[in-house]
Amino acid sequence: MTPPRFAFTIHATDGRARTGAIAMRRGVIRTPAFMPVGTAATVKAMKPGDVAAAGADIILGNTYHLMLRPGAERVARLGGLHALMGWSRPILTDSGGYQVMSLADLTKRSEDGVSFRSHLDGSRHLLSPERSIEIQRLLGSDIVMAFDELVPTTSTPDVQAAAMERSMRWARRSRSAFDAGGEHASGAALFGIQQGALDQRLRQASADALIDTGFDGYAIGGLAVGEGQEAMFACLDFAPGQLPADQPRYLMGVGKPTDIVGAVERGVDMFDCVLPTRSGRTGQAFTRAGPLNLRNARFAEDQAPLDAECRCPVCATWSRAYLHHLVRAGEILGAMLMTEHNIWFYETLMADLRAAIGEQRLTAFANAFRSRYAGERKEAT
Repeated sequence: MTPPRFAFTIHATDGRARTGAIAMRRGVIRTPAFMPVGTAATVKAMKPGDVAAAGADIILGNTYHLMLRPGAERVARLGGLHALMGWSRPILTDSGGYQVMSLADLTKRSEDGVSFRSHLDGSRHLLSPERSIEIQRLLGSDIVMAFDELVPTTSTPDVQAAAMERSMRWARRSRSAFDAGGEHASGAALFGIQQGALDQRLRQASADALIDTGFDGYAIGGLAVGEGQEAMFACLDFAPGQLPADQPRYLMGVGKPTDIVGAVERGVDMFDCVLPTRSGRTGQAFTRAGPLNLRNARFAEDQAPLDAECRCPVCATWSRAYLHHLVRAGEILGAMLMTEHNIWFYETLMADLRAAIGEQRLTAFANAFRSRYAGERKEAT
């Protein structure tokens, strides 16, 4: 039997939270799902098999970085992103819009798209909805993101409204470009991105426009950009409910463990964030009792594992003392082991959330997790 192109099934609900599965040609994505970030065709400091062993069903790649290096056309000639990096499961590709706004120099926005100078070599490029979709096609993406315009939540209401409206026009162009992909479109899915900052009226207008265009899933964009957890949760109190209940909802760029738990409670199905990998490279480990800064001298002779309840290979084999030594010495193995543990922590959290929803005990699980995680936050200092 041929695997479906894209099929989302909700298995259970608990309040606004849902657990289910997305079936695609390269595998099933269990939801709620966390996608480790593999920006440049690698989850930093991790081998693909180890990412899968940690429980990840899907990873994220990035259009902006891959278009600049090694180049989307080159990736296509080498067999696509999956073959190039040795990852057989689904890949979602970010449209590149966020990186254009945050990393590129001398950007100029117009209705056509965004022209910019590369942060690598200064070369000039134009990233439009059509070019973004073409790059994602060349990469062989399984879940393609529509191209959008992101502005800070501190922007004026007029700027926020104009960016949202342009994003909706770009969403329609992304849809048209995706549909013109023919064979590619039959094997991949396309997600639209809701914008509108923290404004409920703008978010509703954005959701209405996206639904009218029609997508396989819907992302909530423009959050986790400095507004703080309280403001983000206030937006998530209404934003997911503005999107179709029978399709996946993806909160982009989130986040901290407590961010994810709160967003799942509010009906979000998918997440991505660089935090577990970036923190691993800088000596921070996530544990059920809060984050640990392994640079601290108090770990120099601590023979306990990072987290006594963790089932990852790192906690089964090495002590805090050894990891402290590796981190302080700047050894590459330290970044590798810390990152592996952090990916396991995030994927285990998602598995625990799925189980709690399925067993109708999410509130109790979430409250216990938050209480314990916050109880030793001092460990991070």
